[in-house]
Formats: sequence, C-alpha cells, structure tokens
Amino acid sequence: MKRRRFLTNLTTAVSALLLQPGLSYSAAKRQKIIRPKALQPGDTVGVITPCSPVFDPNSLAEIEPTLRHFGLVARIGKHVGKRTTSLQADLAARLDDLHTMFADPEVKAIFASGGYGASQILDKIDYDLIRHNPKIFIGFSDVTALLLAIHQQAGLVTFHGPTTFSTLNEYSQDSFKRALFSTEAIGKLTNPDPENTFRPAHRIRTVYPGTASGRLVGGNLSLIAATMGTPYEIETEDRILFLEDVAEDNYRIDRMLTQLYLANKFEKVKGIIWGECRRCDDNFDTSIYSVGEVIDNILQPLQIPVISGLTIGHTADKLTLPLGVLAKLDADEGSLTILESAVI
Repeated sequence: MKRRRFLTNLTTAVSALLLQPGLSYSAAKRQKIIRPKALQPGDTVGVITPCSPVFDPNSLAEIEPTLRHFGLVARIGKHVGKRTTSLQADLAARLDDLHTMFADPEVKAIFASGGYGASQILDKIDYDLIRHNPKIFIGFSDVTALLLAIHQQAGLVTFHGPTTFSTLNEYSQDSFKRALFSTEAIGKLTNPDPENTFRPAHRIRTVYPGTASGRLVGGNLSLIAATMGTPYEIETEDRILFLEDVAEDNYRIDRMLTQLYLANKFEKVKGIIWGECRRCDDNFDTSIYSVGEVIDNILQPLQIPVISGLTIGHTADKLTLPLGVLAKLDADEGSLTILESAVI
C-alpha cells in the first residue's frame, strides 16, 4: 500500500512538473492541439510589431486598407509605430501589445510583423494567457521564434504566412483565405502555375523521393538555429519540417543546417521541405558549395522525402502554413497536402 501511494504521489508530482511554464507542449503531452476559430467578415484583427518596430508612416498606412480588403477591421497595438527610450522599455511595449491582443475578447486574430528581436521576449510571455484565449496568430521571418514558442508552449496552432506589410498577390491571398477563413482541410499546396513552363519562376525539385505524413512545423532557418539549446528549440520528432531563409550566404546555410543535423533534429523527422532562399547565392563563396548543393549534401543522406523550392517565406508568392496540423509530403509529385483543418 505504501509503495502504491508513493508511486501515485510520484506520478502526481511529475505531472505537476510537466505543467510548469517553460516546458514544451509536446514534451509534456498533456493536452490536445488547440485550433483557433476561423476568421469571418467583420472580425477585428490585432496588428502588432513584436520584433523590431515599424516606424515608416507609409508602411503603417497600409494596415487598415489591407485588412479592409479581406472584410476585417484593424485594431493597431498602442505601441505600434512609437519609439521608446531604451531596450527594456521597447521589450515591455512589445510584450504589452502581444498580451493585450490575446486578452481582448473582441480581437479574433493577431498579425505580427517580422524584423528582429522576437527571441528577446520568449521567456516573458504568459503562455497560460494564450492557452486560455486561443486565436489566430500569424507571421513569418523573425516571428518564427514566436510561432514555434506559442505552438509548443501553449499547444496553439499558429500560422507561418503574410502580414499586413507583405506583398499579397492573388496566389498569396488564396492560400491565406483557405488557411484562415475556412474550416475545411486546406488540401494540396504547390507552387503557382508558371507563366513560362520552360523556365518557371518557382521550380520544385525532388531532393529525395517518397511520401511521408506528420504534423507540420518549421519556419525561418536562422531563427530555428538561434533557439537551439534553449527551452524553445524546435521539436521535429515525427514531424514534416519546412525551412526557408533570405539573404544568407551559402556557407551560413551550410553551418545552420549542419547545426540542426548535429543536434539530432533530422534524426526522427518524417520529411523536409526546403522553401525559397532568395538572394542566398548573391555573394557566392566558391570555396564551398552552392545552396542547392548544401541542401543535397546534408539532406539527401537522411533518406527521407525532401523537396526544394516550395513558395514559403520571403517571396511574393507566399503560402500560409499552419504549425501543428497533420500534413502529407509527396516528394515525387512535389506537393504538400494539409490533411485536416487548421481552424474551427
């Protein structure tokens, strides 16, 4: 009896420990994935700048008409576009806008712009607040740090996609609406139909053939590499992993992918998507391989399905991808299929 009571108490203590903030969502395995509510015309959307602030009035002027185009109402964070007197004041302002938008019941989604510095607030976020007030949270680039932390710490499906400051062509708008406005599974995603079939603007290449299924996770490679060794590093086991970057030299791409490899982040991943990497070979260092060769050298030996060239990230043709949703990668066909709805 004493032994049984001891084991029961031990189990309770371990469960309580797993519920502590700072431990990852999937590591704790304590609750199901939380899907936010779908957007509807007339919804209020919060706009924040949780990375380096945006001061340009011409950019700020694009917020309201962009959201109005989708039938949405803008609620701009009170600190957006305002300068602070110190880094600490800036961090407090960014955090305040994030928490305020999640706590506001009238705000149905939060659009977060990229820049620099999202990682600076990861350990200060109230993840319980987010868990109890789930809503769409979308961004890309530096916002990757927030997308992953919120998904892993709060269990919320987050979205890697455009914001009000992004170029929103027809292809990007279609993907955006399919992901955020519809409760149907997003379905098959691939690059836009090329105007020039002989030399398409975006060519998908099979790096290693095959198909794989798993929950989708990923984002900007630089931010993912920067969080390694922290409580917020990416969890890749049994996942479909997507990666993208911009204006990084080929040797830097090699170094960051090697870092993920050495950290065993590719050991149990189901499949990998390398997205766009604009301007990554601009300052080509001939002493090492091109970005394409780096991808092949590091990812081919994994012998799992891998494709390169899907329109993810810093590109005008931009897909909106939900983190935490079941997906299928078909490397032979060059497609990604989202198998379940990202919103309810």
